[in-house]
Amino acid sequence: MELNGLEQFLVVARLEHLTRAAEELHVAQPSLSRTIARLESELGAPLFDRSGRLRLNDAGKLFRDHVERSLGELEAGRRAVDEATSGELGTVRLASETFLTLTGPLAAYKRAHPAVEIELHWSPAEDMAVRLRARDVDLCVTSQPIHADGLESTQLFDEAVAVCVPLDHPLAGRTTVSTAELADEPFVTARKGHWLRRMLERLFAARDLAPKIVCEVDEHSAIAALIVAGLGIGLVPAFGRRGATQAPLTWVDVDDPDCRRRVTLHWGADGHLTPAARLMRTTITNWDWNAGDPHEVHWWPARRA
Repeated sequence: MELNGLEQFLVVARLEHLTRAAEELHVAQPSLSRTIARLESELGAPLFDRSGRLRLNDAGKLFRDHVERSLGELEAGRRAVDEATSGELGTVRLASETFLTLTGPLAAYKRAHPAVEIELHWSPAEDMAVRLRARDVDLCVTSQPIHADGLESTQLFDEAVAVCVPLDHPLAGRTTVSTAELADEPFVTARKGHWLRRMLERLFAARDLAPKIVCEVDEHSAIAALIVAGLGIGLVPAFGRRGATQAPLTWVDVDDPDCRRRVTLHWGADGHLTPAARLMRTTITNWDWNAGDPHEVHWWPARRA
């Protein structure tokens, strides 16, 4: 079995779609189909169900787990040799759903270890377990815990997520609001897959409702500005409010215990973290998340004197 073929198999297994996998891998679809067929022939068993949409079957899931661990071990070996021969700490690779939250510990880490190369990877939470097991990244920070085998984690902080509204909005004088009362409100939120968008949809789905989304953005730092512009209201975590205190906005708590953000750091349970990754884990874990940070990126520019 060739390493390239195994890597291609993992992409097909993740997407369960040959055309999208071929586009991501920048290969021709017929070539990718032949690679998968050759792999199945070598194993003596099909890895996908092909009745209708392509689906990874039980044998494919079993093989995928072994391939992820095997390729992860090879990558760990390559990096270990590189660090041993160079005598340097090497590189740390961190994945997160958003990096605004992490600006403080990242700046502190870079000041303390300027020779370490830091790779930052945006990733949706649903892909992070696979990336950790495959050693594609060393550490992941999510806004909700990942429940998957082969991972260890520690919670960094737990905070409320509230509704952000303009000062002249009818809800501005309220202390709390229910999800049902928000049913007809226009929402400004993040794109599909972002934790803020998933939380909004989950809160409404629990009451057989759907949010009225009028604007979706790529970076949630733009949400406050769009709310000020009068486009709608939106969910904002407590951490994000620190930089928006001078904006003409107010926050109303949502009367729902699930409207909370639980930021968690994850890593592989096998313990094969590089020295650079172990130092990053310590920096993030020991960070004072309640104190804020002078390097924090603000949601709203300070007013000029």
